[in-house]
Amino acid sequence: MKQPSTTRARRRLRFDLTALAVVGVLLIGALGASVSVLYTEFYGPSAFVTRYLDLLATGRAADALHVPGVSIDRTVLEESDIDETASEALLREAALAPLTEIDVVSEEADGEIFSVTVAYLAGGHRGSTTFQVQQDGWAGVTPNWRFAQSPLAAVSLSVLGADRFAVNGFEVHRAQVSAAGVAAEGADPLPMLVFTPGLYSVTVDTAIATSPGVSVLADSPLAQTSVELQTEPTEEFVSVVQTRVEEFLTECTTQQVLQPTACPFGLEVRNRILDPPVWSISQQPEVTVHPDGAQWKIPPTEAVAHIEVDIRSLFDGSVEHVSEDVPFRVDGTITILPDGSASIRVGSPGA
Repeated sequence: MKQPSTTRARRRLRFDLTALAVVGVLLIGALGASVSVLYTEFYGPSAFVTRYLDLLATGRAADALHVPGVSIDRTVLEESDIDETASEALLREAALAPLTEIDVVSEEADGEIFSVTVAYLAGGHRGSTTFQVQQDGWAGVTPNWRFAQSPLAAVSLSVLGADRFAVNGFEVHRAQVSAAGVAAEGADPLPMLVFTPGLYSVTVDTAIATSPGVSVLADSPLAQTSVELQTEPTEEFVSVVQTRVEEFLTECTTQQVLQPTACPFGLEVRNRILDPPVWSISQQPEVTVHPDGAQWKIPPTEAVAHIEVDIRSLFDGSVEHVSEDVPFRVDGTITILPDGSASIRVGSPGA
């Protein structure tokens, strides 16, 4: 009579054990999924790269430089075809552009190296970059990571016509970032290290030169991008050059000789002058300023001088009063000096 009751108890026990096993499996699965999510979100290669990008996005350049694998030695620069003298002036908060909409696209393993591809919006420009990451020991039960390839890159910048420029609004002087210092030539490229990813906009706005600028998206680690920026003269600069040329020509008229020394005009006569000639400028040139490599030039421009002089004929002794316009052309070169001033040299006949 008690046998059916015993059978039911055994069946219930088997059911309970089975239910417990299923619950256990589900719990283990949930725990595994949770660990996987935690690993991906907080402890994996993608999380490591995301933290680095978050530092750039919040302007924490100094902290980003301390992320393992970011700092780079000069030997690696040379091996990557980056100038080993590249300046670190742009590795700062003031030179960073906005970085938003950071999103991990993929994570792929190749042996010990993980390739993490991230999409983003850098200064309004969409881009993507792949970073190389490897494990760097453990912190308790969680892995540490480092960049297997530094995320730094370089911009080799040539600014023609100006020694002072701005990168993302950060003011830079050529002498500050050139290995040659104050001896840097105006046409010499200026290699500068930059963070990737990042948009770097170069502009010029000085009393002498201006430019709407040029932008470069640094999206490839350990790559060097060459950028050339040709400036244009400001109206203020052209006005100053016009004034200096007029002053030079006016000074030439004070020489009471037929051929003023180092001046672009003169008059040849075969007879004898009675009194020193009197020069004036009847038409000043309309000066323009054009780029000339790293410097500036004054293209040949028409002008007119006027001479008043009495000439005695060697043949019959007669005297003729000459009042004559003398057309000439004036050109010149302009050199920007290390202190930012301009040296203007007006061309002479035959120059």
